[in-house]
Amino acid sequence: MTHRVQTLWEADGLLEAPRPLPDGSVLVANTTAGGVYRWSGDAISTVVDRRRGIGGIALHADGGILVSGRDLAYVHPSGLRTVLAPVGATGINDLTVGSDGSVIVGVLRHQPQAGQTAGPTELIRIAPDGATQILLDDLLWPNGVGFAPGGETLYVAEYAAARVRAYGPHGSSVFADAPRGECDGLAVDADGGVWVALGSGGGIARFDAGGALREVVELPGRFVSSLAFAGTAIYVTTAGALLRIDVGVPGVAVPAAAIPVKG
Repeated sequence: MTHRVQTLWEADGLLEAPRPLPDGSVLVANTTAGGVYRWSGDAISTVVDRRRGIGGIALHADGGILVSGRDLAYVHPSGLRTVLAPVGATGINDLTVGSDGSVIVGVLRHQPQAGQTAGPTELIRIAPDGATQILLDDLLWPNGVGFAPGGETLYVAEYAAARVRAYGPHGSSVFADAPRGECDGLAVDADGGVWVALGSGGGIARFDAGGALREVVELPGRFVSSLAFAGTAIYVTTAGALLRIDVGVPGVAVPAAAIPVKG
């Protein structure tokens, strides 16, 4: 299937963590140059200044946002408030929100920019009461995270292993392997399809609910970092651009977080 690819915004650096807003604008992080920006048609505004390494953004029920990076932080007018900073971690990568407002985050314990090899690390759930639970502790560079329709199964991309894992009531298993490149950001559609950014593979792949590869949307020459649904449109971030692709099927809605924040 051929999809029309629209380029919405071009910027120097690796764009990441697209998060569509109800008004049609989109939050986007620049993980290398730093900051979170709001794209709204032809206008770009700064939401968070300078912060680097952001791999995930979530809306919060109180109207603020959560951002990853060296820790998980809540963005407040007075500054950033740390919500989670696991001991010994080098950072928090991508994240998602469960139907109860809990937040699922992937922990980093290596320095990718320094060429360090990824070792086993955790996927952590933060409950609405603030309690934390380790869901998985053997992930090789956890990246995109998303729930299947119904919320029973959770998918997490393992960048260093170029695969997607599925986690549910019966434990975890390998759901799918990247057809090329790596498994970076991830989003799930209402039919149970799992869409994965292929990193250096220059595209996004769709796997059906059984893990079979059904489609690859080609984005030649681009490092593809992440993606998120807004209706039937997928917003895609790459090295240098924010793109929009209509894929004809809506995504699973990601609710606002309801975890406690300090202050």
